[in-house]
Amino acid sequence: MKAVSTGVRKKDAMSLVTGKPVYTGDLVPANALRLKLLRSPHARANIISIDTSRAKMVPGVAAVLTWEDMPQSRFTTAGQTWPEPSPYDRLILDRHLRCAGDPVAIVAAETEEIARRAVRLIKVEYEVLEPLLDFTKALDNPIVVHPEENFRSLCPVGTDPKRNLVSTDSFTVGDVEGEFAKCDVVLERTYNTVANNQTMMEPFCTYTYLDEYGRLNVVSSTQVPFHVRRILSNALELPKSQIRVVKPRIGGGFGAKQSVVSEQFPAIVTKLTGRPAYLCYTRQESMANGSPRHQMQVKVRIGADRDGSIRCMDLYALSNAGAYGDHGPTTIGLVGHKSLALYGSLRASRFVCDVVYTNTMGAGAYRGYGATQGIFAVESAVNEMAAQLGMDPCAIREKNMVRQGQMMPAYYGEPCNSCTLDKCMERAKEMMGWDKGPTHWTLPNGHIRGRGVAMAMQGSGISGVDIGSVEVRLNDGGFYTMLVGCTDMGTGCDTILAQMAADCLDCSVDDIAVRGVDTDQSPYDTGSYASATTYVTGGAVVKTCGELREKIRLEGARLLGIAPEAAQFDGEKVFLPGTDKVMTRAEIGWASYEGHSKQLSASQSNSSPISPPPFMVGMAEVDIDPDTGAVRVVDYVGVVDCGTVINTNLARVQTEGGIVQGIGMALLENIQYNPQGRMLNDSLLQYRIPTRLEAGKIRVEFVPSYEPTGPFGAKSIGELVINTPSPAIAEAIRAATGHMFRTLPIRPEDVALAGLEE
Repeated sequence: MKAVSTGVRKKDAMSLVTGKPVYTGDLVPANALRLKLLRSPHARANIISIDTSRAKMVPGVAAVLTWEDMPQSRFTTAGQTWPEPSPYDRLILDRHLRCAGDPVAIVAAETEEIARRAVRLIKVEYEVLEPLLDFTKALDNPIVVHPEENFRSLCPVGTDPKRNLVSTDSFTVGDVEGEFAKCDVVLERTYNTVANNQTMMEPFCTYTYLDEYGRLNVVSSTQVPFHVRRILSNALELPKSQIRVVKPRIGGGFGAKQSVVSEQFPAIVTKLTGRPAYLCYTRQESMANGSPRHQMQVKVRIGADRDGSIRCMDLYALSNAGAYGDHGPTTIGLVGHKSLALYGSLRASRFVCDVVYTNTMGAGAYRGYGATQGIFAVESAVNEMAAQLGMDPCAIREKNMVRQGQMMPAYYGEPCNSCTLDKCMERAKEMMGWDKGPTHWTLPNGHIRGRGVAMAMQGSGISGVDIGSVEVRLNDGGFYTMLVGCTDMGTGCDTILAQMAADCLDCSVDDIAVRGVDTDQSPYDTGSYASATTYVTGGAVVKTCGELREKIRLEGARLLGIAPEAAQFDGEKVFLPGTDKVMTRAEIGWASYEGHSKQLSASQSNSSPISPPPFMVGMAEVDIDPDTGAVRVVDYVGVVDCGTVINTNLARVQTEGGIVQGIGMALLENIQYNPQGRMLNDSLLQYRIPTRLEAGKIRVEFVPSYEPTGPFGAKSIGELVINTPSPAIAEAIRAATGHMFRTLPIRPEDVALAGLEE
C-alpha cells in the first residue's frame, strides 16, 4: 500500500485555508430572497390569529407565509433510511406550537434587513398553555405534547402520542435475576446527562431555486442529501423526481445536519413564489432551534463476584426527545447495545428504554448517538464497582472486557472479529504511567490530582441498513473521476476514499478526482452518519475499483490484439509479459473516447450484515482547586483500535477533536431553560465549549487490528472518540475527592460544595 495508512493532505485543504468560495453561503445568487422566521416566544401555545398585513406592506417583501399556506402532510426531519423509524409529527408551520422558537411565520424579502423589519410587524394572538418541561414526569402526563389526529408512525417502535411516548424497547440476554442472586456485590446507581449543542462553526443554511426545467434545486449544508430529497418530498407534497439536492463543503455537522433543520423553509418559499430563496440561521437560532443531543437518565444495576468478575448488568434509560421525535427511537438503542457489549464476561444483561415528548427543543443526532450517554453510565458504574471491591479500575476492565473471537449478545449477536482493546488498555497505562504512581495525590499548592479510566466502542455503519455506492470513470488522458454519495463534512472522507481508490488502482492519489454530492448525478449513499463512510462506502470503493481494473485490462487486451487471459494491468499500463506489446492507461483512456469504443466506468454498492465496532481506552488526569472546585484536564490519553488506519493525520485530528468535545460534555456544556421553557444560554458567550486552554495535553495513539470485512481491514473512528472523556473525567474527580458525580456537567460549585460537606 502506497496511499493507505499515510497522512495524505485533504483534497480540499488549500481551498479551505485560502478562503475560496466553497460553502453554501458563498454560492448564493445575488437575486435570492432572504428569509427570516418569526418564532414562538412560548413553549406551548395555540395560534388564535395572525395579522400579516403590515408586514406585507413593507417595500421589498415578496411573501409572508403562515400555517394556512402550508401543506398539511406530516413528516419527520430525521435523516434516516426508509422506512423512517422516527414518527411523522411535524408540519413546516403549525398552528399548535410545541417549544419556544417553533416557527410561526416565514418572511421572504429582498434583503435581510427588510425581512427582519417585516417580522417585527407581524401580530400574533396566542393561547398560551402550560408547558411540560420535566422529562421524568412526561410519561402519561395530563399535558399531551402531540394531540393531533393526523400523527403517524411508520415503524412499530411503540409510539403512543397520547402517553407522550415516542418509542419504547427492551432486550434481555440470559437469566438476569438469577445471575443477580448469585452476585456477591450489587450496585444500583442513576446517572444523568443533559442536552448538548453540536456548536459547529457553520450554522444551518440552505438556498433553493427552480432550474430551467422547473425542478426544485436545494443547495444545503447537510450530511444526508438523499434523505433531504425524500423529506422535502414528504413535507412539500412534491414528487422526488422534481427535487435535486446539492451539498457543497460543510463547515462541521457532528450529527446536527443529519436532520432537515433549515431546508424546508426556503424550499416552500421557492415552490410558492418561483424565486430563489436563502435562509441562514443565526448562531442564536442554531443553538436554540437546532437538533441537540438527547437529555437522558440511565439507571444501572451491576452485579459482580468478590474477585471482580462482572456477572450481569441491568439498564433502564429514559430519553427526552423534546417537542419532536426526530432520531428518538434510534438513539436510545445505542445506550444499551454499545455499552453492555464492552463486557464479554456478562452472563446476563437487560436493557429497557422509553423516549418521551416534552416542550423543550426537539433533539436529534450528535456524535456518539446515544452510545455516549450509555457509556458514561455503564463505565461510571464499573468504576464505582471497582472502588467498592477495592480494585484498580483498569484491572476490573482487563478481567471483564470483550476480546477478539467472542460473540457479543448485547450487540445484536454480532461476532467480535477484530479487537485490540486489551492492547489499547496496556498502551494507555504505559502512556499515563498508571502503574508507576497513585491514582490521586496532593500538590504543594494544595491542588488535588486524580486519574480515571474508561473504555468505549461504537459501530461501523448500521448493519443490514446502510448502503454506500461509488462510480469511478477512466477519463481521456488516464486520470479517474470518482463520484460518491457520502458527504465530507470536514472529516476528509473524500480524501480517504481517494486513498483507497489509488491503492486499488495502483495510481497516485492525485490521479483521482473526487466529486461531491449531487442527487441527480451521484450514486446513492445513505449519508455521513453512524460512522459509516470509511467502512461502508470504502467497501464500495474496493468493489468498484476491482471491477474497473478488470475492464481496463480487457479493453487494453482488445486494443493490443492479445488474448484477454494473457494480458496484465499494473496500474500504469496493460501489457503482454515478455513482449513489447504495451498500452498505457492514458492511451486506453483516449481510445475509450474514440469510435468503436466505450467509456470505461464501474459502479458498485456496498452494505454489510454486521457493524464491526472500533474500540478505545481513554485516561484522564485532572487538577482540582479545592477552594473553588475548578476542574482542569491536564493530560488525556486516548488509544484507539479502528482497524487499519487509512489516513494517519485525519484519524489523529478526529480523535483529538472528539476528546475535546467529550471534555466539554463532562465539565462545561449544559442547555438550560427558564421556567417558561426558553433556552437561557443560546450564545457562545453563555454556552461554554472547551477552548485550547481547557483541553490540556491530549496524546493519541493507535493499536490497529485487522477487520476482515472492512476495506483494507478498516473500521470506523468518527463517533467512538467522544465516548471516553466523561466517565474517565468523572472517575478522575472521584479518585481525587472521594465523591462520585453522577450528573453531567460536573460544575465547580458541585465539587466545592461536596468538599465543604466533608
